[in-house]
Amino acid sequence: MLTEFSHVFAFIILAILFVAGGLVTSRLLRPKNPNRFKLASYECGEDTIGGAWTKFNIRYYVVALIFILFDVEILFLFPWALVYKPMGWLAVGEMFTFLVILGVGYVYVWSKGDLEWARPKPFVARLQDVVALRNPTRPQGIA
Repeated sequence: MLTEFSHVFAFIILAILFVAGGLVTSRLLRPKNPNRFKLASYECGEDTIGGAWTKFNIRYYVVALIFILFDVEILFLFPWALVYKPMGWLAVGEMFTFLVILGVGYVYVWSKGDLEWARPKPFVARLQDVVALRNPTRPQGIA
């Protein structure tokens, strides 16, 4: 007697067999003639430089995460645009509040410089620089 969980188990087994069958069939039917061009890394038509396991600059990930964050937030505007009239001024106020919070986040990210691709390095004062500014050296021979 099959229970409800056995149906799920049967679907999982069927899915595994389906994927494995597709992989085995493609391995048997595909042509096997690799050359150096087919084995090379390919990225948008550009010649590859270095290995495939190079590290990306962290700024790429920061910009990508900020883009996804604001993109998802803007996505909430579409359902609101469809139903704001029946909801009245309350919906307009809520959306204005939402946009103000989103704008504050945008200004914060912009002011930190996270939207700039190449940020200038911050100046870190050294003790020698501070001492040299407070006590300028006198030319020799002057008392």
